[in-house]
This record gives sequence, structure tokens and C-alpha cells, in this order.
Amino acid sequence: MFGAIKKITSNDLIKVFSFTSLSTIIKLLTGYISVKIVASIIGPAGIALIGQLQNFTSIFTTLGAGGINNGVVKYVSEFKDDDSALKKFLNNGFKITLSLSLFFGILILLFCYPLSQWIFLDAKYYYVFIFLGVSLLMLSLNNYFLSVLNGFKEFRKFVIINIITSVIGLIFTVALVLKFHLEGALIANVTYQSVVLFATVFFIRKYFWFNKEYLWGKWDKKIIRKYFSYSLMALVTAATVPVSQLVIRGYLIKKFSIDIAGYWEGMNRISNLYLVFFTTTFGVYYLPKLSEIRDNSVLRKEVIKTYKIIAPAIFLSLVVVYLCKDLVISVLFTKEFYSMKNLFFWQLFGDFFKIMSWILAFIMVAKSMAKTYIATEVIFATSLVLFSYLFVNFNGVVGATQAYCLNYFLYFIVMLLIFRSLIFNKK
Repeated sequence: MFGAIKKITSNDLIKVFSFTSLSTIIKLLTGYISVKIVASIIGPAGIALIGQLQNFTSIFTTLGAGGINNGVVKYVSEFKDDDSALKKFLNNGFKITLSLSLFFGILILLFCYPLSQWIFLDAKYYYVFIFLGVSLLMLSLNNYFLSVLNGFKEFRKFVIINIITSVIGLIFTVALVLKFHLEGALIANVTYQSVVLFATVFFIRKYFWFNKEYLWGKWDKKIIRKYFSYSLMALVTAATVPVSQLVIRGYLIKKFSIDIAGYWEGMNRISNLYLVFFTTTFGVYYLPKLSEIRDNSVLRKEVIKTYKIIAPAIFLSLVVVYLCKDLVISVLFTKEFYSMKNLFFWQLFGDFFKIMSWILAFIMVAKSMAKTYIATEVIFATSLVLFSYLFVNFNGVVGATQAYCLNYFLYFIVMLLIFRSLIFNKK
């Protein structure tokens, strides 16, 4: 028995999961305080508007980085011992990030009024997009450097910087919300990550790759083409997941009210708070690990091992959250949000299938399966919207969570079919 326990605790995935727990707990605590204060001051309607802004910001964060961050993780992991190849991937990645973040930052500044009208249905919030346009370069560079750290498996530095990001995000959000209420919350959401760049640079300043030789050089068409498949995958995700949420939230606002949309957004935020335990581990450990593996039998073992660890953990977490849903709402939000209790069951069920799907979907990212990845992202983002429209018409806002559950169940089935030879063929 003790031998089995020792074997489990010595597992690399468990080690990274444990190591990132401190970062995740701090992220949860700062996220909780932030959500509680924001919800108390601006209510469900304000939460819905912030959800709109976050979806939009995630799109332009991806565009500003050229969508190459997962590619940076993969190629740094793969070529960290090949100095010549490493330089090419690093300096081309840096130049792509620099160029595109400047371009899209200027674009946001030029169209700040129509963007405000589109996202918030009111042009008076134009200044939020001015802040986003100015900070996009710093935000993109910070994410690029973090991707390089992740590729080198510098877990400690990666976790420390994430802790600093969470703390700065909390300070920014609380200070601005207390001072400027909704306007402050909107500004905080688009600026706090850019400030973290200074902390990131402080931690990486002595690394051998943080100099002109590795970060600046000639454009290489072959390297750019390799990054391009990751750009396509990331841009499709940026154009599907946030956009589908924007469409569904907008539909709930038009069909019911902005408060009803706020309950749905609040449910999404609860999901994000506990799923961060698993998504952080996937990003820090799982993606670089899959990128390194070149033998299918080893890859199968890694995937099966991950399922054995993650499936029981996520199931137990979801059961606890469901049983404590009244406490979760009262702790995270206010009495105004008690109407969202009916959303928990289907949302949590959907979250289970989402994580089970991602364990396989990450293989597509690690192995540059761009066509398959793009096809599944587009199909299931579209089906989520269609299912939501259908179910909402019959069951109200609960229908949106039922559509979410059905969509990710089908996504999981499709992932099993795509990787059936890897998962079910032991040879």
C-alpha cells in the first residue's frame, strides 16, 4: 500500500499539480475577493458587461500574440538542446509578437468608439478600448516570455510570476472598482496583465536566452510557416469560444434581461474558479510533456496516466461544488445571485466532459494537428450556439447550461473517435 502511494506521489504530473497548487489557490483567493467586491458593487448587470469585455479582450490578446504561444511552448520544449534552431524559433516568435501587438493595438485605438458600441451597446465606454490598445503590446510580450519559460519547464519561475499576476490583478481591480465602480472594473480587466511585464522581465533578465542574440534576428519563412499552424489554431479558438459566448450572452440579454445574462455569466465564473486547478496543470506540465513525446506507446501511457489522476479529482471537485452550491453563491456573490442555483447541475456535468475532452484535445495542439483542431473548434462552437438557442427557447436560462453539457459530451465522444487507435490499441 505504501509502495503504491509512493509511486503515485512520485509521478511528475502529481508533482507539478502539487507545485502549481499554491499559485492556483492564490489565484482562487484573489479571484474570489475580486468577484465578491465587483458583484457587491455593480451587481449582475455589471458582471454581464465585464463578461462581454473579457471575451473581446481574449480575442485581441490572441491576435496580438499572433496565436503562437502554444507553438512557442512546443518548439522550445522540442529544441531546447539545439541552440541554432532555438534561436530561430525565439527571435521569429518575438518579432511576430512585437509586430502584431503593435498593429492590433493601433487598430483598437482607431476604432475605440464603434467597438464600445458593439461590445457594450453604448459608445460611452470608448476609453476602455483606449486603455486596451495602449497596453496590448506589454500584455503580449509578457505572455510570450511566460510561454518561453513554460517551454523550458521553469515551473518555479512560472508559478511565481502567476502568483504576482494574481496579486496585482486583485490590487488593480479592488482599487479601481472602489474608486470608479463599473468603469474601474472595466479598466482593470484590460490593464493589469500588462503591468506584470516588469515583474516577468525582472525574473528572466539573467537567462541566457533573454538577449538580442536570441530575441532578434532575420525573418525565417520556414519557422514562420511552422508557427502559422499554431496561429490558425489559436485564432480559430479566439474567433469561436469567446464569440460564441458573446452571442449566447447577447441572446439572453435580448430574450430576458441583462440580469439573467449576469446569472449565466456568474455560473461561468464559478466554473473558471475551480477549473483553473486543472487547466493550469495542463498548460504548465501536460502540453510541454506531450510536445516532447515522439513514440505513440509512450504517448498513450501519458494520456492514460493523466486520465487516472484527473478524472477522479475533477469528479470529486464537481460533487463538492454541487453539494455546496448555496454556500458557493453566498460566498462568491450576493443575495441577488441566488436565482442561479438551478444552473449548477448541467454546468458542472458539462465541465466534467470538457476536462475529459481537453486531455485528448491537447494532443492536437502538441502534435500540430491544425486541420482536425480547427474543424472540431468551429463545429462545436457553432453547435453550442445552436443548442443554446434551441434549449433556451424551451427551458429558459437553464437551457443554456443544458446546451453546454450536451455540446461537451458530444465533443468528448468525437475526441475518443479521433484518438481511438491511440487510446484503445495497446500495441
